Amino acid sequence: MRKLFIGLMITFFLSFPVARRAAGQGRDQFRTEGRTLKARQKQERKRLKAQQKIQKRSWNSAHMTKANRVQAKHQMKRDKQNLYRQQKNDRQDFKDRQRLVKERTRQVR
Repeated sequence: MRKLFIGLMITFFLSFPVARRAAGQGRDQFRTEGRTLKARQKQERKRLKAQQKIQKRSWNSAHMTKANRVQAKHQMKRDKQNLYRQQKNDRQDFKDRQRLVKERTRQVR
């Protein structure tokens, strides 16, 4: 009985670092995925901002009516809101996936 108990304890202590390392790899994966998501979203915001800046500059040389300018400004604002909403949804999906994986690893233990 003692030998069995000691054998189980040794097995537990030897497998414990392996399990921790496997759990840590999931965290590292989410960390890198989170960073790439953040960087991609930052690039998208910069791209939209640059595009809108170029569009506004073109208004100076073009003869546009005030109604057309107002309409274009509203469209630019809608585009910006849509981008932020989409990015917020992407971040929430990422957090949900993280939570799901965390719950699954808890159930396995």
